[in-house]
Amino acid sequence: MNHVAPVEICYDNMRFLITYNPTNETIHKFTEDLPYSDGAPPPDEIVDNWLDLLKNKFREEPGCCVAVHCMAGLGRSPVLVALALIECGMKNEDAVHLIRQKRRGAFNTKQLLFLEHYRPKVRPRTRSRFKDSTVYCCIQ
Repeated sequence: MNHVAPVEICYDNMRFLITYNPTNETIHKFTEDLPYSDGAPPPDEIVDNWLDLLKNKFREEPGCCVAVHCMAGLGRSPVLVALALIECGMKNEDAVHLIRQKRRGAFNTKQLLFLEHYRPKVRPRTRSRFKDSTVYCCIQ
């Protein structure tokens, strides 16, 4: 089976690697598992857990790259990255466009509709930035 190559998405000193399903040789590099139904938008609990994971990871390891995977790297992974970008102030459509520039075919119709209507959990003016000057992110 041909897989598309992993792609890096960068924004506000955050780095994400969108990839397809890891192999037995690479699975040990992934530390968290946030599964949800293929082709669907993530449930609220997954969104909250994802944002908490990012907040902690970027505080603990400034400048790190968070790898996120799903079966083909075209749906669930790009959605989670788009949510992080939106939470950090990027417009919803700009997040979709940025990811699609690098990951052609990302998002299905349900996921696009979900992202179109997604509103950040925290209002932009109340978002707190990380104190470390090397990290500029507002994941709450």
